[in-house]
Amino acid sequence: MRTTGINRAFVAFITFLPVLIYQTEAFYIKNNLTSQYEYDGVPIEAGVDISDAIMVKAVEIPEETVTYEGSQVWRVLADNDQGEFVSYLQETGEVSKWVGTESVIDVLVRPDMIPRVSRFLRERQIKYDVMIPDLQQAIDQENPLPSPEELEELQGRKGHKMEWSSYHRLDDIHGYLDYLAVTYPSICSVMSIGNSFEGRPLKVLRISKGQPNVPSIWIDGGIHAREWVSPAAVTYIIDNLVENSDDLKADYYILPVVNPDGYEYTFRGDRLWRKNRSSPEKGGVCIGVDLNRNFGYKWGGLGTSKQPCREIYTGTSPFSEPETAAIKNFFDATAGNFSAYLTFHSYGQYILYPWGYDKRVPPDYAELEEVGRASAASMKSATGDHSIYTVGNSATTLYAASGGADDWAKAMLKIKYAYTIELRDRGRHGFILPAKYIIPTAQEALAAVNTVTMASLKNYKN
Repeated sequence: MRTTGINRAFVAFITFLPVLIYQTEAFYIKNNLTSQYEYDGVPIEAGVDISDAIMVKAVEIPEETVTYEGSQVWRVLADNDQGEFVSYLQETGEVSKWVGTESVIDVLVRPDMIPRVSRFLRERQIKYDVMIPDLQQAIDQENPLPSPEELEELQGRKGHKMEWSSYHRLDDIHGYLDYLAVTYPSICSVMSIGNSFEGRPLKVLRISKGQPNVPSIWIDGGIHAREWVSPAAVTYIIDNLVENSDDLKADYYILPVVNPDGYEYTFRGDRLWRKNRSSPEKGGVCIGVDLNRNFGYKWGGLGTSKQPCREIYTGTSPFSEPETAAIKNFFDATAGNFSAYLTFHSYGQYILYPWGYDKRVPPDYAELEEVGRASAASMKSATGDHSIYTVGNSATTLYAASGGADDWAKAMLKIKYAYTIELRDRGRHGFILPAKYIIPTAQEALAAVNTVTMASLKNYKN
């Protein structure tokens, strides 16, 4: 179905749009969209993203805590052309997409939109299930924290506050890295490869026995702020590598939190914030850039937006953000022989390899598929939960996303094993994964790291 067909079918539905709130970026959409496919008298070309074509007025994002009381997360089962209906709801702001394929899409629905969106879907015979009936309640129950006394006792006993029964703030994570560098100086060292927009250090931990002629492996997490299980899993991986350092066969460079500003904001402001916290463009008011659309390969293509209020906003240019620029500068200067680039995200349980910018694959995709499947098998057997991870090309298996870190690592750095690994779960909790699942999820992530390490060693020797 063409976009113009959607416009004619829904003109009655969208003639008078109410004030919409798109997650934390509240904005107003003028309500005189006409049946001639115009906005404010200006024609909109066919094929243009509606949300990029309409004019948006945003308001400042407040620092006070954003509440999701009464909001729900729905899983929409859209077949064939029905997926375009869901995309339309997203583009006009009535729902906010979490993740999804062409036929199964998870969306956040605000309480004031629930009756409207429900009626809209029913009238078009689109089925949906309510996955999270009260999002704020899920957020409130997600992360039971140790008491201050327990954390103080932990720090006194171990020298740091990190444990994996709860999600930790950035200070705890950075304190843990510093502790490792001081306690295990023969294998651990910390470097700051740059600073975030708000001035927080981007701390990379190097774990190495100093052996010559071994492959280097890059691991990162937390590029999207709301994906808490990613930094938790990466720090768990660090703990395991250090505790078993006698068995190290590669050098590891690990950045647990790529997006420290956004990550901190999810604790103090908006639990579901995704982007970094860079200032708006001149004359604009919407904050942040999607860092995983800001890398310098096929930047600005499919799966991105030039609209600063969108969650997939690319930024003004490749590597326009200090966080992505710091990673680029690190690789420009490093002498490491990198054979793997692993970036951990959530959710959906996928092992994805390039390309993400289009439904195409690199020449060695068969090897990437083989190692991906081996990783999935090891993840399945890592715990008693027997988690299933789907392996495939990013754009085909999930959705197109240009300017991603893994595409850049594969194309520009020539790193062989470049993967985006989407951790638990498959939608029951989504981004609000309860802390009790950190350890089993992290064990699965560690299994993938070990599998990719073995493949890297084999390839490196060849």
